Amino acid sequence: MDNERTTGTLKSIGPSSHKPLPKLSPAVVGEVERLLGGRTRDIRLDGELARLFRERSWPQAAKIIRAWMFWVIVLDILTLGLNAILLPTETVASMLLPASILPPAALFTAIGFRKPHAFWLRGLLVLSGVFLILLSVALVGVNTGGEFYERHLTIMLFVAVTAIVIFPVPLGWAITIGGSALGIYLTFQLRNPGIEVGSALAGTLFFASGVVATVEARRTATILAHKTFLLELRDRSRLSDLTEINARLELLARTDPLTGVANRRSMMETLNRFWNEDIERTGDAAMLMCDVDDFKNLNDNLGHAEGDRCLVKIAGIIQSCMKDETDQVARFGGEEFLVFLPGCDEEQARMVAEKIRSRVEAASLPNPTSRVMAFVTVSIGLATLTRAGERVPAELLQRQADAALYVAKKSGRNCVMAYTPESQARA
Repeated sequence: MDNERTTGTLKSIGPSSHKPLPKLSPAVVGEVERLLGGRTRDIRLDGELARLFRERSWPQAAKIIRAWMFWVIVLDILTLGLNAILLPTETVASMLLPASILPPAALFTAIGFRKPHAFWLRGLLVLSGVFLILLSVALVGVNTGGEFYERHLTIMLFVAVTAIVIFPVPLGWAITIGGSALGIYLTFQLRNPGIEVGSALAGTLFFASGVVATVEARRTATILAHKTFLLELRDRSRLSDLTEINARLELLARTDPLTGVANRRSMMETLNRFWNEDIERTGDAAMLMCDVDDFKNLNDNLGHAEGDRCLVKIAGIIQSCMKDETDQVARFGGEEFLVFLPGCDEEQARMVAEKIRSRVEAASLPNPTSRVMAFVTVSIGLATLTRAGERVPAELLQRQADAALYVAKKSGRNCVMAYTPESQARA
């Protein structure tokens, strides 16, 4: 899409004045890099980039156009009022009808730019509004005649130039405004009884050079605005990529690389956060220490690859037994998994532990030299924190679950044991 169809200048780009940009597709990112890699004067926004630029620049462009329309109305009214004081009544009367075109045209355009519309409708609103304003200014001079004839045509051209300079609109719109102004000027100058045709043409050419220079300045401003926008897109894209990389690194730092569950560091952060922030609100909590029975025999007889596969399967089984997203499982050691169950009493925790134990057994993962059975089993120690009980620290609750696990191992494995003071003594 060329400059005539793209959106105009973007005066200020920043998160405080614009809504966030959406995530860019690889194709758009590639197009941004291509455009920034070339010459600035060759920058042209097309397709998705043009649409993004229009959406981003719309709020500011609409404010500028509404403000311009407002002040045109104010100046028109003030000028008529001043003329009513200084000029004869018949002269003022000849101005009233053409001057009355301007306020409703400007007001209608300003109202139309209060809300975003289709791109073509925005163009129709601004171009028709400006044309009627220019025609109104020109007709005031034509109807009044005399010294006002050429004076108001010149004023009309000045109004057109200010619109071209101030409006952050596509270059095609600016060219249309300039062409309309010159067309109006030439039409009425050819009918001006006070000058020759040659003078009318010469005057039109003179003012055309100024309009062309103004349009060229608008083109340069548009290209620079496009480049500023592209630079922002590139910076946002790179920042987004960096944020994603950092997030992935953070996730890797908190995740066990083999099983995909949380690692010990992540679990300790969860426990510290619960004890510091949520313990008063939640109250009950439970920990399960799960250990694979005779895991060393599995590794020695079936190999470490089978041992790793077993740990991955067990991690998935434990995760499938969690009540909701607040429960967390972490690989705590070689074949040990620590499960934290906030808001869970002993009975509920025992149900979760028994579900884990039975599902691991039902999975029938091979462990032919196990002292329990020919399949993989787990022993689970359980410790709970209750509202009525002593507020023990997280490290002590974990040690209690570990002590209960020791008792489960001593009791024949493949079972669930809850912590008791006797468990600590036996451990």
